[in-house]
Amino acid sequence: MKNNNWKERSDVVYSTDPDFQYSYTKEEEAFTLPKEKQLLRIALDKRNRGGKKVTLITGFAGNEEDLQELGKLLKTKCGVGGSAKEGEILIQGDFRNRLLEILHGEGYIKARIIG
Repeated sequence: MKNNNWKERSDVVYSTDPDFQYSYTKEEEAFTLPKEKQLLRIALDKRNRGGKKVTLITGFAGNEEDLQELGKLLKTKCGVGGSAKEGEILIQGDFRNRLLEILHGEGYIKARIIG
């Protein structure tokens, strides 16, 4: 049976060739660097947030599941809300020093506070 899932086809609008094989896009899974090689930067951010402060952690290199897991751990340890997406973790409030201690304790030895 032919695979006829038109939503996964890439770069072809229409073909009259009955033997044409569509190419399907496959997402590559991101490779997560080991904790000791992650270069995380911790900064305080107030832009476009209505004057509220958030602690922003950038520089995470890895897949989305690992980012979500780290974000959940940090939010739980600080007892606040936040989000984790697109390689960034947002923690509500100013927790720069506390997050640095938590990250070093978890093995992220290259984590630094900037700004």
